[in-house]
Amino acid sequence: MNANTNRRFKPSPSPQGSESDDSGIFNERILLLVFRTIKWDLRTLCITASLNRKLRAIAERLLWRELCFNRAPRMLAALTTGAPNARVGGGWNALAKLMFFCCGCQSSRHFKVAQPLPGHFVHESRFSKTSGQSFLTKKCRGDLLYVSDPCEHSNGRDEDNLGIYRGIFRGFMRSKTRAFLIKREVRLEETTRCPYCGARVWSMTTARLVPKSVARRLGTHDGGLEYFVCVNGHLHGSCWLVPLSSEEDDGGNSKDVDDEEEEEEEEEEVECYGEVGEMGFDDRTVTDESRSSRGGGPVPTGQIRTKLKVGME
Repeated sequence: MNANTNRRFKPSPSPQGSESDDSGIFNERILLLVFRTIKWDLRTLCITASLNRKLRAIAERLLWRELCFNRAPRMLAALTTGAPNARVGGGWNALAKLMFFCCGCQSSRHFKVAQPLPGHFVHESRFSKTSGQSFLTKKCRGDLLYVSDPCEHSNGRDEDNLGIYRGIFRGFMRSKTRAFLIKREVRLEETTRCPYCGARVWSMTTARLVPKSVARRLGTHDGGLEYFVCVNGHLHGSCWLVPLSSEEDDGGNSKDVDDEEEEEEEEEEVECYGEVGEMGFDDRTVTDESRSSRGGGPVPTGQIRTKLKVGME
């Protein structure tokens, strides 16, 4: 936290003989110092935001934003182009949820699963703008999109694993992707909503805006994936993760690369400590099932370590 931040959040003087909202737990500067001391523990912030309306308002206006910048400073600097008072579509609480929460999977028109898979709090994620470029058609390559590696879920011993991924656009309202969706008059989905902000979504499969490079990047086959983009620029989708053959391990067919440039990806590793079990996230409840979804049995109570690896190029 720099000197500018300290100057920005100055507590107001309390009137004599009465309590002020700036005193104690409602003092924004004190809250910032407390969460800085506990290293922006996600569970504590969720609990704080659920206590009352005033703390929820402070969390939505300030605390979620500071959490995002603390966990992924370089990615957030790119998404906000360095603007100190920048806003993100859907709000900072939605972006924080996208960073730490796998939304699960339900059947859609172009992607079928045997049974719905619930969302869960993730132990580890990695976001990359190189992956994001694979999700953009050539005409939309000027957009900036960060996409996570798939969260892998077992689907049975003899079946492909299910991968669930998520992402975020920079300045989606001014993006080429949105302009193409509007120009093609693609209709918003009737039954699917964004799991992070609740907004309506476009199916990129229906819009025919899924480049071949997506399947290669995710490790799936053509037609084995679907993803959606909401009006606020949040992306979420699912795919079947196909085991790679020896030929694909050796490089595969270079024609599917779609002129994608491979770049060395820098990673920053962020740690968060908090109790597992049920964890309130805004007005919803997030249950940590990430280990059980991988066949590792129930998650023990106590402390877990959560890492967010953010790929930066």
